[in-house]
Amino acid sequence: MILNYLRDGTIRLPTNNKQELHELLKEAQFYLLEDVIKQCQEVIDREASESRDPALENFKFKIPVLTIPLPEKFFLSIKHPVVRFAYNRSNNKYSYTEKSDNTLLCNIELFDKLSSQHHNRLCFIRDLSGRNEICCWTFYGGGKKLSEISCTSIMYATERKQTKIEFPEAKILEETLNCNASIQNTDTEMPESL
Repeated sequence: MILNYLRDGTIRLPTNNKQELHELLKEAQFYLLEDVIKQCQEVIDREASESRDPALENFKFKIPVLTIPLPEKFFLSIKHPVVRFAYNRSNNKYSYTEKSDNTLLCNIELFDKLSSQHHNRLCFIRDLSGRNEICCWTFYGGGKKLSEISCTSIMYATERKQTKIEFPEAKILEETLNCNASIQNTDTEMPESL
């Protein structure tokens, strides 16, 4: 499409395929074709405004934030599957590796993204209670702990130990799907509270 535009100055936008439209926009941005960028952006904006549900405009969901440690049986007693993300950047037993801040931010952004997309199916809890975990994902469902992903490891450098924070995105996504699947695998009703 870009070559056709460069030949004759006209372009047919793929209005019925969002992926192709976004790919065309990326190509136009790469080749600095302002006219094509403007046309693509107008179609994207128009489709976004048409598909927006006015009833959801003011809807906001809330993610619980824990600031005090709670026993594990609390998470086991929640009716819905739970994704608990605990992080504690102030745990400074060792210095952090160069990329640890960025990977911690990637974990936080993934939690925010997952919680905004799946808050109606899973219970997301942000745990800032100051436990020993620097960055840890825990998944509960069906009254049991399904899995845990610790994103922290100790690196033994030549002069000192360093804390390394990792971003195992694929594993986190897989465990979130497994947690979601636990909804269909449970027939028993979990108690609402302790």
